[in-house]
Amino acid sequence: MTRTPHERRAVGVMYTGLGLAVIATIVPYTDRATTHLLADHIRAGYPTYTPDRIDSAVSTYLVLLSVVGALGVLAWLWTTWAVRAGKRWARPAVTVMSVLGAGVGLTGLLTKDTSGATGLPPALGWAGMAPGLAALLAVALLWSRPRQPSR
Repeated sequence: MTRTPHERRAVGVMYTGLGLAVIATIVPYTDRATTHLLADHIRAGYPTYTPDRIDSAVSTYLVLLSVVGALGVLAWLWTTWAVRAGKRWARPAVTVMSVLGAGVGLTGLLTKDTSGATGLPPALGWAGMAPGLAALLAVALLWSRPRQPSR
């Protein structure tokens, strides 16, 4: 059971992060069905690619982003359970998972491919960063000391 107000707030933030991770996992599929940002981004970086090759690259990205998203969702569920259960190792685990998640998000946002452009369009890269931002807030809440009541 969560004990301090900071832990209770952190759990709320962690549920928000879980929701953001689910959304970030769904966004590339929504893009494929509607705006085609990823396909257009690949087409701009590789103008000689055929439509079939672009579609193959988009499919590869969808698989990669789905695996990353599923691992992120599992990490959120596991760490939220640990905090709620009052496990002693919960704060370090949340911290480690947050660093890993932020690293993965930054990799998707900033890594350049062979065309010289980032591998993902900025909108998808920032969508992947959203859960990491929630994770940073959860870490801050979990490691902050409760205030002593004033006398």
